Amino acid sequence: MVSEHSAGGDTSALALKILVAGGFGVGKTTLVGAVSEIRPLRTEELLSEAGQLVDDTDGVDQKATTTVAMDFGRITIRSGLSLYLFGTPGQDRFWFLWDELAQGALGAVVLADTRRLEDCFPAVDYFEHRRIPFVVAVNCFAGARAYGAHDVCRALDLDHGTPVVLCDARDRASGKEVLIRLVEYAGRMHTARLLDSVG
Repeated sequence: MVSEHSAGGDTSALALKILVAGGFGVGKTTLVGAVSEIRPLRTEELLSEAGQLVDDTDGVDQKATTTVAMDFGRITIRSGLSLYLFGTPGQDRFWFLWDELAQGALGAVVLADTRRLEDCFPAVDYFEHRRIPFVVAVNCFAGARAYGAHDVCRALDLDHGTPVVLCDARDRASGKEVLIRLVEYAGRMHTARLLDSVG
């Protein structure tokens, strides 16, 4: 979390760090690109024959590139509140980057694809073990069987109260709504922990 002050010194803006995580091909780069008000930074590389043994493209056959470090974007939620978005790489071999990316994060969005729901288990486990607040955003792909938020919550065995929202990662308004839900939820979680620590 970073506080920024204007040149006049009489107003301040809050910049919050948010991670966007999930399995390979779930739409992390798409979400960051859809909501970012600046040209997003991407570290995409073409999928290669060498990666066929480690990159499972079942269900995402059209995927031609993969994030190898991170995606970065920024969105202003309202006057005085901006979110810096860091999209994490989805494959196991890049997980060593997650600890660095998670430093100072307010919370995370875990994108899920109901066709490959098990791919988001590692991200859910990562944030639960580190007590980083997160929401699960189900990216509703065309042709995928529709499941309700309650069904996804049960299938992922989420901690009580962890929000599950349905979204379209390609749509700016949908992505922004997911981020607002995360900021509200993370704010409640951090306030509750602060009160517990002084109680």
